Amino acid sequence: MLIAHISDSHIAGWKKKAYGVAPTAENLLLCVGHINRLVPQPDVVLITGDITYTGLLEEAECAAAILEKLQYPYYLVPGNHDDRSTLWSVFGKGACPGKSEAFLNYVVDDYDIRLIGMDSSIDTAPGGEICEMRANWLAHQLSVDSDRPSIIFMHHPPAKCGVLETDEDGFIGADRLGSIVAGFDNVEAILCGHIHIAAHLRWHGTVITTAQGMGMQLALDLTLTKPSQFSLELPGYQLHHFTSDRRLVSHTITVKSLDASPLFHW
Repeated sequence: MLIAHISDSHIAGWKKKAYGVAPTAENLLLCVGHINRLVPQPDVVLITGDITYTGLLEEAECAAAILEKLQYPYYLVPGNHDDRSTLWSVFGKGACPGKSEAFLNYVVDDYDIRLIGMDSSIDTAPGGEICEMRANWLAHQLSVDSDRPSIIFMHHPPAKCGVLETDEDGFIGADRLGSIVAGFDNVEAILCGHIHIAAHLRWHGTVITTAQGMGMQLALDLTLTKPSQFSLELPGYQLHHFTSDRRLVSHTITVKSLDASPLFHW
């Protein structure tokens, strides 16, 4: 099974730039085109939040128009820049196939790996949360078939990744979530975004992996002393390959321009 994983597109609208500098709609178009040309073809595309720049309807509609060009099924969860009600109204059950109470939580059971979408957003706050309601929902889903390989995908990584701004944003309920994950050895990975850099870390018996920002890349500062700075980079995504021997292998893909240097052998 092959999963393309994109995050943090921050779509500001047609011919509009996020933060006045980032051509986010164009970046997402490039990414979608690249995914459509992959060989072998992916089975599914997962989008881990911050689809929009400020949560506006026109931003979500612009993102939907671009994502509809994907030749594969795609599923998304909200980030802190999104409005979950707006996402639901625009994408509906196609890309968000269910709700759990007030949250966009759902399970997709059509693949070799069970896909569990989690809504980790907090209204009007940048950090993440898995409250008791969401935690209980997840525990039930994992217990339904505890031998089935599963991936959880959500916006916020539930652990500090050495990124000043997002580490300070925090994650309420991380211990609660960790206790649940530790109780199931079939959680292959937790796929996230939010920090605008590709990172991977072991956590409660599984692996947290984050996708890089969609052309807005974080300048990594492991001293944790400088304000977060971003640079404009080529868009990219993660490609997760669940192999025939049941190993999840993750690759970082950069979308190069069509006139990039050709491949060669030695």
